[in-house]
Amino acid sequence: MEFSVIGITDAPHPYFPPDVLGIIRSGKLFSGGRRHRDIVAPLLPPGAVWTDITVPLDDVFKQYGVLCSTHGAHHIVVFASGDPLFFGFANTIRKKLPEAAVRLFPSFNSLQALAHRMVLPYHDMKVVSLTGRPWKEFDRALIEREAKIGVLTDHEHTPAAIAARMMEYGYTGYRMTIGEHLGHPTEERVRSMTLEEASAGTSAHPNCLILTAVSALPPRRYGIPDHEFSLLDGRERMITKMPIRLLSLQAMDLYPKETMWDIGSCTGSISVEARLQFPHLDITAFEIRPEGERLMYDNSRRFGAPGISIFIGDFFQADISKLPRPDAVFIGGHGGRLKGMMEKVLTVLQPGGCFVLNSVTQQSRQLFDDTCSQLGLRQLPPLHIGINDYNPIEILKATR
Repeated sequence: MEFSVIGITDAPHPYFPPDVLGIIRSGKLFSGGRRHRDIVAPLLPPGAVWTDITVPLDDVFKQYGVLCSTHGAHHIVVFASGDPLFFGFANTIRKKLPEAAVRLFPSFNSLQALAHRMVLPYHDMKVVSLTGRPWKEFDRALIEREAKIGVLTDHEHTPAAIAARMMEYGYTGYRMTIGEHLGHPTEERVRSMTLEEASAGTSAHPNCLILTAVSALPPRRYGIPDHEFSLLDGRERMITKMPIRLLSLQAMDLYPKETMWDIGSCTGSISVEARLQFPHLDITAFEIRPEGERLMYDNSRRFGAPGISIFIGDFFQADISKLPRPDAVFIGGHGGRLKGMMEKVLTVLQPGGCFVLNSVTQQSRQLFDDTCSQLGLRQLPPLHIGINDYNPIEILKATR
């Protein structure tokens, strides 16, 4: 199977060079979005067969196979937005049909076009796609204090929703420029505004946006003082102390990890600190106390740490089968049921994944040792540490 993937803009009468026009005129099988079909319909040859690109994409590729067999053809002409390699359909073809031959005829992608309208150099711009994707990479760009962020949107992740999320987590030092229907001679519109204005407005689709920092971005914290957190009933002892917190994160070796669980999150201090230092992670926190939801809400927003998932209730009743599988687990509380908790985690823990637990008493240290022995886990040498007037703590670690 062969593909010619042609990038177009929203211009209703697109210009194509002679070689591309020749491919279109000699084609039989065509594909693209419905919007693309409306634009190129006058250029298609008589008898052209069109396949809309819609989800699920597996069905689209099955249809390609059926059409090639039915029509005795092996070449499909695909129309895509902008640059087909820029979060585009050419990447999907390479993933679904790695042996297929692909020829590309790109146009400017939408963020390039918007940067051109703004006369804005974009070689240093962080690009994030929210088109059919979660917030994760956008949140990461904010946490990493990117000064220039280009964002591809969709009907859910609208400019208004993006602006509202940024303000909710304290990332207010940006200005938003929105490009709508870029390339269309009468419907194109480019507007620059504050986040407050963007959050209260509406935008025509399709659109994209560029965020530019206009004031000093809030500092990225490292080692948040304990007293700055919202605490459980104001009890300072109900938080993992800052030096212990940082050493516990170090023990989990989080740079190469993908997913961390914080079981018994309480104030959320471990999750918040991990989110700020390792924004590439998926982080899920579990807390049995209903107050934990408010504490995580308050603290994640206070320190600009979006993207932490929290589950309130008994961990032993939680359905963990559909969650991202962890490769690092911090146990902040187990209610005396450590073995059962670790056994449950082991049903989903990634190969090479680790547990880290802070022990204050010899009894809890012995419980951890016995549990690791019974479950066949490999223990690493513990780290002994004392802080001020608090009891000495051991940071315990075991790996699968």
